[in-house]
Amino acid sequence: MSEEIEIQLGDAKSRFPKGITVKEALVRLGGYDDTKLIAAKVNGKAVDLSFNLNQNSEIEAITEDSPLGLEILRHSAAHIMATAVKRLFPEAKVTIGPAIENGFYYDFDYPPGFTSDDLAKIEKEMERIVSEKQPFVRKEMSKEEAKRLFSSLGETYKLEILNEIPEDVVSIYQNGEFIDLCRGPHIEHTGRLKAFKLLSVAGAYWKGDEKNPMLQRIYGTAFFNKKDLKKYLAFIEEAKKRDHRRLGRELELFTQFEEIGAGFPVYLPKGAILRHILEEFEIREHLKRGYQMVKGPQLLKAELWKRSGHMDYYKENMYFTKIDDQLYGIKPMNCLAHILIYKSKIRSYRDLPLRYFELGTVCRHEKSGVLHGMLRVRQFTQDDAHIFCRPDQLLDEIRAVIDFVEEVLNIFGFDFEMELSTRPEKSIGSDEIWEHATNALIQAMESKGLQYDVCEGEGAFYGPKIDIKLKDALGRKWQCATIQCDFALPQRFDLSYVDKNGEKKRPAMLHRVILGALERFIGVLTEHFAGAFPTWLAPVQVKVLSITDRSVNYASQVFKRLQALDFRVEADFRNEKLGYKIREAQLQKIPFMLVIGDKEVATQTVTPRKRTGENLGNMSLDEFIEMLQKEAQIPRTKGGNIH
Repeated sequence: MSEEIEIQLGDAKSRFPKGITVKEALVRLGGYDDTKLIAAKVNGKAVDLSFNLNQNSEIEAITEDSPLGLEILRHSAAHIMATAVKRLFPEAKVTIGPAIENGFYYDFDYPPGFTSDDLAKIEKEMERIVSEKQPFVRKEMSKEEAKRLFSSLGETYKLEILNEIPEDVVSIYQNGEFIDLCRGPHIEHTGRLKAFKLLSVAGAYWKGDEKNPMLQRIYGTAFFNKKDLKKYLAFIEEAKKRDHRRLGRELELFTQFEEIGAGFPVYLPKGAILRHILEEFEIREHLKRGYQMVKGPQLLKAELWKRSGHMDYYKENMYFTKIDDQLYGIKPMNCLAHILIYKSKIRSYRDLPLRYFELGTVCRHEKSGVLHGMLRVRQFTQDDAHIFCRPDQLLDEIRAVIDFVEEVLNIFGFDFEMELSTRPEKSIGSDEIWEHATNALIQAMESKGLQYDVCEGEGAFYGPKIDIKLKDALGRKWQCATIQCDFALPQRFDLSYVDKNGEKKRPAMLHRVILGALERFIGVLTEHFAGAFPTWLAPVQVKVLSITDRSVNYASQVFKRLQALDFRVEADFRNEKLGYKIREAQLQKIPFMLVIGDKEVATQTVTPRKRTGENLGNMSLDEFIEMLQKEAQIPRTKGGNIH
C-alpha cells in the first residue's frame, strides 16, 4: 500500500497517495474545474500545477479570475514571445522577461533593432507556438550546471544573472526548444494563452544603467479571453488620444527643445497661463489655511546638504557647482531653507504650528531612460510646504493635510488611494523617532477611517510618508500628494521651541505637497480632461468668430468687452469659411465660440456654441456674460484657517 499524506484546502482535509500532483488534489478535494486552474500555492509558495506533493501540505488554488493567475499568464506569455524571437532571430540574446502591471515585456540584445513589421512576424510565430501546446517543464540544477548550460547556448546575460544568485540550486523552464532561467510558476502549456497582443518596442539599458548596453524591449499584453483584450486595446487607444505630449503640442501648452536638453520642459503662452491659474488657486487655498509664503534660493552650500544627510543619501540625484572655490548644491528639495527660516529666531510653543509654503523650483538628476514628457522631468516646481509643530499638534496637522488633499482632488474630479511607506535601509535617525513618526501617520489615517497599503522600506531617508495616488478619468494611478513625518532633520539642525515651562523642546516637522510637481500634475490633468479643461482652467475661454467682414466691427466690440471683464478671449476675424473657423476652435478645445454674423450685428446679440458642437441659440451679450461668469468661477474648497 502506497504511503499517504494529509492535504488541506481551506476547511477541507483528506489523505492522498504521496506524489499526487497539486492539480489533481485541487480537483479531487476542491472540485475545481481544471480548465480554470492556472497554478497553486503549497504552504504559501506559488508552484506549477504539475508540482508533486510529497508531505503533509496546505494548498490553495490560483485561478483565472485572480490577479496572481493573470500575472502568471503574462509571465508565461513573455517566455512564449522569447521563444518566437529566438526562432526568428537566433542571434538575439535573451535577458529578462517579467510580467508588469498591464502586460509583460522581454529585453533582448539585438543591435539591428526590431521594427513594427518584426512585431507582426513575432506575433504570428507566437500563435504557432500556442497551437503547439508546448508544456512548460521545470527542472532544478546546480548553479554550476546552469552556467554550463547557458554558456553552451551563448546566453551571456543569463551567466551574469547566475553570478548574482546566492543559492547553489536554481530552476530553469523549458517550453519547446526555448530554455530560460526562471523561478516560475507557469501555465501548464503554451495553449493556455488565448488572447495576447504585442504593443511596442523601445530601448532599455541593461539593469537600467546608462553605462550598460542598450537592449530592445518588446512590450505586450495578455488576457484570459479576447473580450478583455479588446477592452484593454480600446483603453490604450483612448490613452494615446489623451497623451499629454501630443496634446501639449497640438494645444500649444508646453514642449521640449533638444537644444535645451532632455527633462527641461518649456511652457508656451497657453501652458504658462494654465500654470499661472493653478498657482493662483494654490496660493489662495494655502493662505486661507494659515500657511505663510516663503521663498528659498536655488543654490545652497554643500556643507548644508552634508549636515542634512542629502550628500550621503541623495547625492546621485543632485547637481553641484562651484562658486569662489565653494561647492554648492542645486536644491532637489525646499526643506533646508524652510528649516533655517524656522531656526532664525527663538520660537515659543504659542507660535506653533508654523506652516511655510513655497512654490519651489527644484532640480533632480533623473536618468534619461525614465524621462517622460511632463510626467518625469529634471526641473520642476512643487507646491511644497513644511509644518513645524508641537508633538501634541502632530495628529491634527496630518489630518488637516489629508483633508486639504481630498478637497483639492475633488475639485479636479480625481479619486485617490493611499500608501504608507516605511523606513528604508538607508536612513537617518533612531528607531524610536521612526516608530513615533510612523505611528502618527497610521493614527491619522485610521482616525479618518481611510484604507491604505503598506510599502515596506520605501520611505524618505529622514522619515516615513503617506503617498496619495490619484486616479484619472481612465482609472490610471499617478503619484500626487505626499505627507512625510520627520523627527530626524529637526534633531540634526537642533530645532527647538520654548514650552510653557520655559524649557527647550524639539518640534516635529511635516514635509508635504498637495498637487506635487506642477509639471507632472499639468501632464496628468491634460490627459484626465483630454485637453478639454473646465472653463475656469481653460487657457482660452472664448473665441469670437466673425462670419463676414461686415460683422468684424461688432465682433471687435464683443471681444473688447469680454477682455475688459478679464475673460481669456481670442478673436478670429480671418476671411475664412465659418465651418473651418469653428472646427479649428473645437480642435483647440476652447469651451465657447461666439459666432457673429449679420443677424447678430442687427440685433446686437451673440450666438454661442460649445466645443462639443452644441449650439446655445441666440442671446444677448449680457446673458452670455452672466452664463460665462458662472462657468468660469474658480472653485473654492471649504477648508479654512486651522489654529
